[in-house]
Amino acid sequence: QKKDAHKVHLKTLNFMTKTPKAAKKFFEPLNQIADGVFLTRHVVSEPPNVIYPESLAKIAKELKTLGVGVEVLTEAQMQKLGMNALLGVGQGSIRDSHLVVLTWKGGPKTQAPVAIVGKGITFDTGGISIKPATDMDDMKYDMAGSGVVLGLFRALAGRKAKVNAVGVMALAENMPSGSAQRPGDVVTSMSGQTIEILNTDAEGRLVLADALWYTQSRFKPQVMVDLATLTGAIVISLGQEHAGLFSNDDTLANRLKEAGDVTGEKLWRLPLSDAYNKDIDSNVADVKNIGSGRGAGSITAAQFLQRFVNNVPWAHLDIAGTAWDKKGRPLSVRGATAFGVRLLNQWIQTHYE
Repeated sequence: QKKDAHKVHLKTLNFMTKTPKAAKKFFEPLNQIADGVFLTRHVVSEPPNVIYPESLAKIAKELKTLGVGVEVLTEAQMQKLGMNALLGVGQGSIRDSHLVVLTWKGGPKTQAPVAIVGKGITFDTGGISIKPATDMDDMKYDMAGSGVVLGLFRALAGRKAKVNAVGVMALAENMPSGSAQRPGDVVTSMSGQTIEILNTDAEGRLVLADALWYTQSRFKPQVMVDLATLTGAIVISLGQEHAGLFSNDDTLANRLKEAGDVTGEKLWRLPLSDAYNKDIDSNVADVKNIGSGRGAGSITAAQFLQRFVNNVPWAHLDIAGTAWDKKGRPLSVRGATAFGVRLLNQWIQTHYE
């Protein structure tokens, strides 16, 4: 007898109701949210030879059929914009890096957009600061932040959300090669700030630095949230039960936490302060991409990102511990969870529609 052969696998479930039209109308937006969740789980679960910057950008273009604006920036365009932090991460790969910009215009013309930015490292070897071989295959899900952006916009467009929203997916593959970025390199980000690269495995913050700056400068959002499988330190801190929440705005932080409590995608807020900020000051550049020791790794990573948001109300969600689950959850089997799609949909629906 095959293992688990005794288990019942449900294919369809029929509900009887006196008001089928009303029930269908009620459930239709939920179906669209579910489709967004499934899209995120699909792209995050795919192997890294299937999902890479170009192929993920191609999947994003399919949202055009739902009315989503899709723009894909090439390396040449990013070079012209000065996105050397993002480009440096992908320069060791044969795969070109891309920045995908999604726009949904469902709100009033005068409404400043809500912006969501996602880390999209389609595979992370660590680069020259290479990771141990054990479990490196898990690094196919290092693009989960961008996967959430994609699924969220699928949900927003599917249910015709009455909001103006911008989604930015910062896509690169972090590989070691003769052309790869080195520890000790100094790059000039789009913001003009210089960054000392001390560890090429602290690459997510580099792609987000340019993506966040680009988003706030081009779109002037009323609020900006990023999602990233950013640090192993957050897994040590919170395990797989909560994602880390960092913010420069108390109202935004509280609203996100409440949305997390409603959806079961729970957040726990950690601090930001000048004391932690000083730990990433560099002797040869404006900032270095890692702190001076092993302590507070998730916080110093968030402090790094804060230098590129330019006082826009902003929150950073470190989903390294919640984007993938090896045991399975009540609403997802083992693997990609799509943590963040339902949370951000709830947050947008409650406060911006």
